[in-house]
Amino acid sequence: QTQVAESGGGSVQPGGSLKLSCTVSGGMLMDYGAGWYRQSPGKPRLLVAHMDTAGSSKYGDAVNGRFTISRDNAKNMVYLQMNSLKPEDTAVYHCFVDDTLREYLGQGTQVTVSS
Repeated sequence: QTQVAESGGGSVQPGGSLKLSCTVSGGMLMDYGAGWYRQSPGKPRLLVAHMDTAGSSKYGDAVNGRFTISRDNAKNMVYLQMNSLKPEDTAVYHCFVDDTLREYLGQGTQVTVSS
């Protein structure tokens, strides 16, 4: 059973940066697309970023130009570099991997942007 686990969340001031990491176990990352969602209380889950198996990426409008997704298939790791953070980026960030049939979602890591 494929599992994913996030790390690297925390608190940061507006304008700061944070890098999230995601460890994939029980499966080979190279077989999956990979991405990040975020969810804030009372708001729908939003797609933050996704990278397919060929390395093509897409971003949500709210983070485009500020966030960068990357992956290291050899290490089974997915990353999200977040720059120029804003208070509205505060959310629980969930890593996921997917293929045509399934999606595996992590428990999430809290990111808080506040002065």
